[in-house]
Amino acid sequence: MKKTVLCLLVFAAFATAAFAQEKVVPLGLCLENYAYDYPVQYISLNIQGESLKMAYMDVKPTNSNGHTVMLLHGKNFNGAYWSQTAKTLSENGFRVIIPDQIGFGKSSKPSHIQYTFQLLAQNTKAILDSLGVQKVSVLGHSMGGMVATRFTLMFPERVEKFILEDPIGLEDWKLKVPYQSVDIWYKNELKQDYASMKKYQQESYYHGTWKDDYDKWLNLQAGWTLSPEYNRIAWNSALTYDMIFTQPVCYEFENIKAPALLIIGQLDKTALGKNLVSDDIKKTMGNYPALGKATQQKIKGSELVELDDVGHIPHVEAFDRFIKPLIEFLKK
Repeated sequence: MKKTVLCLLVFAAFATAAFAQEKVVPLGLCLENYAYDYPVQYISLNIQGESLKMAYMDVKPTNSNGHTVMLLHGKNFNGAYWSQTAKTLSENGFRVIIPDQIGFGKSSKPSHIQYTFQLLAQNTKAILDSLGVQKVSVLGHSMGGMVATRFTLMFPERVEKFILEDPIGLEDWKLKVPYQSVDIWYKNELKQDYASMKKYQQESYYHGTWKDDYDKWLNLQAGWTLSPEYNRIAWNSALTYDMIFTQPVCYEFENIKAPALLIIGQLDKTALGKNLVSDDIKKTMGNYPALGKATQQKIKGSELVELDDVGHIPHVEAFDRFIKPLIEFLKK
C-alpha cells in the first residue's frame, strides 16, 4: 500500500512538472512574441561598434507627486517582473522607469561586447537623459543592485534615494570561487533548460518552495532555451556572469551618500559559484541576514528592513511586505 501511494505521489510530481514545462514556448531573441504589461519604448546606442536598441517602460501616474523611481532588474529577469511594483508606485504618484539592460529582456543581444557595470550605468543614464529626467530614486534587485550601486557612485547628483532589494554583490565571490572563463560559462549556459533553471531558482530564490505564480518568470528564461537563437542569449549570459564575478561593488558602499534602504529576505541564500566550492566554503556564502547587517553598517545612515520567511525576490514572493516599507521610505 505504501509503495503504491509513493508511486502515485512520484507520478503526480512528474506529471505536474511535465505540464508546467509544456507551457513553455520558444521566445524570440528580444522577446518579440511576449507582451509586457506597459508600452515598451527604445533608445538607440552605439557601443563598441554595434548599433543596439535598449528597451524601457515609462509608467506615468495619473496624479504625479513630482518624483521618479527607476527599477533595475536582476540577471535572470527583465523589466516585466516589476509590473505590480510599478502599478502600486504609480498609484502613489510616482513616475516609474523600468529599463531592460542591454543583453536582457527586449533589449539587443550583442554579438560581441565587453560588459562592465560602468557601461550599464551609462546606458541607464542615457534613458534618463532622453526623457529629460534629472533626479530619480534608484531601486536595484539582485544583479540590478550592482547596477544601481555603480549608477549611484558614478552619478550621485542624479540620485535622490538608493534602495537595494536582495542585491547580489554584497560579498566578493572571487575570493572564494575558482575563476571560470567566459567559454566555460557559455558551455554551461548552453546546457540550461526548464528543469535545471527551476531547480536553481527553487533552491536559491524560494528556499525550497514553489508557487504557480513563479512559473511566469521562470518561463521567460526557459522559453529562450527553445529559441533557435539561444546561443546568442547564452553568450551574453556568460559575459555578464564574468562581469559579476570580476567587478565587485561591495568595497565601495561606504561612498554612497544618498539616503539608503536595504530590503533583505532572510531566507535568501543566493551565491553564484556554490557548485564550484567545498561544502565548508559553501556554508559561508550567501548569508543574507549577516550580509544585510554588514552592508547597513557600510552605508552611513542607511535603513534595513529584514523580511522573515522570505527569499531572494520579496516583490514577487511577499509583495505586500515589500511595498509597504518601500513607499514609506520614498515618501519621507
